[in-house]
Amino acid sequence: MLYYKMIREAEAVFKALSTPMRLSIMEMIYKNNNMSMNDLAEALGLTNGAISMHVGKLEEAGLVKIHTTSGKRGIMKIVRPRYNRLMIDLAPEADKRKCYTDDISVGHYVNANVSPTCGIATPSTIIGSFDDPKVFSFAERFNAGILWFGTGSVEYNLPNHLIAGQKLLELQISFEISSEAPGYIEDYPSDIYFSLNGKKVGMWVSPGDYGARKGYVSPGWWPETLNQYGLLKTLIINSEGTFIDGDNKISNITINDLKIDYNSYISFKIEVPKNTKNPGGCTLFGENFGDHNQAIRVKAFYEDEKNNRTE
Repeated sequence: MLYYKMIREAEAVFKALSTPMRLSIMEMIYKNNNMSMNDLAEALGLTNGAISMHVGKLEEAGLVKIHTTSGKRGIMKIVRPRYNRLMIDLAPEADKRKCYTDDISVGHYVNANVSPTCGIATPSTIIGSFDDPKVFSFAERFNAGILWFGTGSVEYNLPNHLIAGQKLLELQISFEISSEAPGYIEDYPSDIYFSLNGKKVGMWVSPGDYGARKGYVSPGWWPETLNQYGLLKTLIINSEGTFIDGDNKISNITINDLKIDYNSYISFKIEVPKNTKNPGGCTLFGENFGDHNQAIRVKAFYEDEKNNRTE
């Protein structure tokens, strides 16, 4: 998937797709990804110079790639699409507070204590074998784009960029997540608990483990019998409590209760205990898996304490 965070970033794409001829080229190469420049020119009734110009604009915008190969009449240039989907955030972010942002890959946990069903995969392969907890210790896990477990937990260290004189006002941690059933089961609730620095900040019930369609950004080789995508959720901790997605309060734990200052380490744990009502597991989707092509994203909003002092 080709993703732009703001409309201005996609200007070259809009220009490249602004003519009916280039839209026709895109439609044709999605139907047949072995079409050469000559094939396109013949099908569209264009000269070689005209087709080269149109394809060049698409290539500059990052929408196509050109593969050179040998053919019956010499060298052929095959035009292929680079992405299956395009996503553009049209509305700019309205929050103007001071903020640090970090992305943490799902495989960059510092501790994993999991039980089957479980597994972990990179965008190109399954790591080790299914339902073997020891693969969570393999070095390849740093390249992982998805992990799943039946019960247990994974824990991450979150960067703390605060310096002396700055006060943490709010933490936002967003991730794509679902339950974990053998194969997949759309209606499969799971109680997923969240902790920061050893303090449980709340629990959210995942509705299911989704697999009735392919994930928008999941690799083509990913088995259709496995879970395909999750829900993008945001855990928010501020002065009013702890929330999921801003409107669903899950506890009264506030940011002040965590006592995080510029010297603090910040640990974040995602857990499915065995003794909960719905021990339905957890799947974390990172980059190149699921629907959102996003790692665990952390936003830390802060203020300069000296600005609030009375002169």
